[in-house]
Amino acid sequence: MVDRRGFIGGLAGTALAWPLTSGADNTSLDIAYINARAWTGRGPVDRTDAIGTIGERIVAIGAGAVRARTGKRTRVIDLEGAFVTPGLVDCHTHFTKASLMLSQPSLRDAASPQEFVARIGEAARRLPAGQWLQGGNWDQDRWGGKMPTREWIDAVTPETPVAVIRYDLHTLLLNSLALRLAGIDRNTPDVAGGVIERDASGEPTGIIKDAAKNLVLRAIGPATDAQIDAAIREGIALGLSKGITQTHTPELEWITFDAIERRYARGETSMRFYCMTPLKDWEKLAARIRTRGTGDDWFRWGGSKVVFDGSLGSRTALFYEAYDDDPSTRGIIVTDPKDLRRWMGEADRAGLQVATHAIGDRANDIVLDIIAEVARANGPRDRRFRIEHAQHLTQSAIPRFAKQAVIASIQPYHAIDDGRWAIKRVGPERLQTTYAFHSLIAAGARICCGSDWPVAPLGPLTGLKAAVLRETLDGRNPGGWFPMQRLTLAQTLAGYTTGAAYAGFTEKKLGLLAPGYLADLVVFDRDLFAIDPETLTDAKVLRTIVGGVQRYG
Repeated sequence: MVDRRGFIGGLAGTALAWPLTSGADNTSLDIAYINARAWTGRGPVDRTDAIGTIGERIVAIGAGAVRARTGKRTRVIDLEGAFVTPGLVDCHTHFTKASLMLSQPSLRDAASPQEFVARIGEAARRLPAGQWLQGGNWDQDRWGGKMPTREWIDAVTPETPVAVIRYDLHTLLLNSLALRLAGIDRNTPDVAGGVIERDASGEPTGIIKDAAKNLVLRAIGPATDAQIDAAIREGIALGLSKGITQTHTPELEWITFDAIERRYARGETSMRFYCMTPLKDWEKLAARIRTRGTGDDWFRWGGSKVVFDGSLGSRTALFYEAYDDDPSTRGIIVTDPKDLRRWMGEADRAGLQVATHAIGDRANDIVLDIIAEVARANGPRDRRFRIEHAQHLTQSAIPRFAKQAVIASIQPYHAIDDGRWAIKRVGPERLQTTYAFHSLIAAGARICCGSDWPVAPLGPLTGLKAAVLRETLDGRNPGGWFPMQRLTLAQTLAGYTTGAAYAGFTEKKLGLLAPGYLADLVVFDRDLFAIDPETLTDAKVLRTIVGGVQRYG
């Protein structure tokens, strides 16, 4: 019997149990995966026990069909009963930013202001004087909710400019040196779509939100191509180890697009990418499509992303009513609705897919209204609008996703993360339709699933467990946080497979284990349907296969 972690070694140990046919080599399989427990993606119970591939595609499913096409040149791989799924797609990552952060200090689990300051000081001491300290992913709710200020960290970073980001990617903390380098002081005017927090005397506190972050990013400057390329190689290796065979990157810049294009030009293809670009640059993307099409199965484009409001954690998500813990605000609009309407209409008319970040209930309603206006104005077509996050919804918004054929691009981990403290922000009534995953599906909406890495950990198993159990990270909701919104395992897996494929216009190539589909599959050490959902994140990826080639394991 071939060892499960070393089964890629050809026919040895399997030929007697799996007789060869005398079929011609041009019709026999390249690889036969046998003795599998495979979920095909066609419904919750559809299974198969063998998969046959030629080149990058699946050509046979089931022991009989695979046996019939197993020839002398076929490599037979005995999976020994391992569980197999179609390749898993993460539909929402900030891939370059997250990959770069792999080498930057992490503040995510800093549990007190003292620990937060100590980690920043330690990281600063390791850097040459004057080099920017970035990274972070800090979470003030871990120490009671008090926002940090520049005074917290100035003493431990006298020669190091600091710009560490909150884990939602909407808020930066700067020290005084960084504020000076960015040209931000008491006389700096407010930024449309952003926030420069100020103390009672009008001085900046060091907290910079949303569009105001651009003042800082210009001062920091971009990473070099070499730094980006090295980081992305590390990010891809991590993703493949998690069973991710493709990622969608709804970005607000071209950095990931350009980086993946460089990889593609060098022939480096190990994970698939669907790269979105800024909606405001729709003309640039449309011109590229006219001259170069929309790419291929490894590197695709054709979608544009825009941010309409902020985030719940930063109190910048746009609501109808004020925040319970800050009655002075109802959130902010990051993109002027007039610009959104114009850009979206023009991009849609050019045949582009449009994905819009909307988190607050009022933000989602406005975006749905604009989508309806654009669809009426431009006429029927298969446009597949996406709302990224679709986080807080009014009751009336939920059926609109299906009615308007808008895809809800959801990130299940956010529910168990925000669930620790969301009630402080918006109270129990508005939370009834927050992360309303089940309600959306019950109303006929299409969903796709992702992580929002680095806002949340990379890994579909983490998202699966979050969607199925909805148990918050603090352990205070063992029966599930608003448990009526839990999903089944099959529904969630579909969000990472068939739903993801549909959201990226690849449903005829990806998302299923079926003849004619690309040979993207993930091999796990246990049947995800047969185990206690509490142990989902204990499952291990044994092999990740993309395009018929083993890329991990």
